[in-house]
Amino acid sequence: MSTSRDWTETALPTLTRFDRYLARAIIVPLFSSLVIAAMLLLLDRMLRLFDFVMNEGGPVSVVWRMLGNLLPEYLSLGIPIGVMMGILMAFRKFALSSELDALRAVGISYNRLLRVPFLFAIVFALVNFGIVGFLQPVSRYAYENLRFELRSGALGASIKVGEFASLGKGMTLRVEESQKQGADLRGLFVRAEGKDGQSLAVTAARGTFLSTDDPDVILLRLTNGTLVHNPGKGEVPRVLSFDQHDLPVNLPAMTNFRKRGEGNLEKTLPELGATILDGKATPEARRDASATFNRRLVQCLVMFVLPFLAVALAVPPKRSTSALGVFISLIMLVTFHKLTEYGERMGSIGRIDPVLAQWVPFIGFFALSLWLYRILAYVPGGQPIGALDRWFGKIGAAVSGLAARLVRRENWRDDALSAG
Repeated sequence: MSTSRDWTETALPTLTRFDRYLARAIIVPLFSSLVIAAMLLLLDRMLRLFDFVMNEGGPVSVVWRMLGNLLPEYLSLGIPIGVMMGILMAFRKFALSSELDALRAVGISYNRLLRVPFLFAIVFALVNFGIVGFLQPVSRYAYENLRFELRSGALGASIKVGEFASLGKGMTLRVEESQKQGADLRGLFVRAEGKDGQSLAVTAARGTFLSTDDPDVILLRLTNGTLVHNPGKGEVPRVLSFDQHDLPVNLPAMTNFRKRGEGNLEKTLPELGATILDGKATPEARRDASATFNRRLVQCLVMFVLPFLAVALAVPPKRSTSALGVFISLIMLVTFHKLTEYGERMGSIGRIDPVLAQWVPFIGFFALSLWLYRILAYVPGGQPIGALDRWFGKIGAAVSGLAARLVRRENWRDDALSAG
């Protein structure tokens, strides 16, 4: 008995140190993959946002605010990718360096090795729950609010050079050149419609906008120009030249942005649940809320499936360094994400049941991951991707052989031409 107790007291600290070692091996590729995935997902949207902001004449700084509000939406996919790649790369490293065989030889099972990956899965499942359940709806609303303010001019959108712009009621402005971020305007044309058919047309070499005590009125100060005043009713227009002339501009009334929650993407999980249980809500509203609610739950619960999938695909076949499992895991996770996204859309419009649209793909993804893990952990000599690796090896050898024959044929042709 004393010998067994001594062995247990010696082995437990060793396992604890191994847990810390495994955690260090997972955390570096985990955060690296998470950051890379989030940046790649944001890159395409960033280019489109730059184009949108420039067309609307807004400041460039708005792009970074809009991207910050979109980040939670992309993290909902980036976090699962990061967790899966962190676990997969760590176990792949152990398998290629024979550390995994040594651990298995001393009696450490795959189930025991899953302890640390599941700790990461629990932590990031809670993080993902907070993001998709509460943060993402609020940030989505803030993003739409920025788009509204940019289009309405509340963010200080500048006058577009070479285009006619409306300044309040009955006033039109065109600018040929803008300098100092809109503070110095060159080549201005202004036309203002007044009461009783009166109109005012002004051309000026330079101009600038000035603030006044009234927040609803700004001042357009023009220099070195000509003014044509048409009193209307058949009277003769008056023309005068000026060195400096001030035109008051009445700013249009700004409408307030709508309240949050008009779309399901802007509702938190408790708000979606309340809509589903609300007997006064229309069947369409409850169905739409149910589709979004179930997809967000699936996005959180899938974190507990990833350790099984990552470990099963991390171990390459014996005497092979193939990275096929890395590509298969990414394809499976992205395909599952797209299936649930498609199921949410189809469920919200009533094509399929919103509950089945989410949980059937989830159960299939979970069952496939468990089956692959069972082959690795419980089947003697089991290799979940062994057959695929052999097939890809044969395809690669065939492609390499074909390329070599084509190169030899081109070399032979060049030699024949040079000899002739």
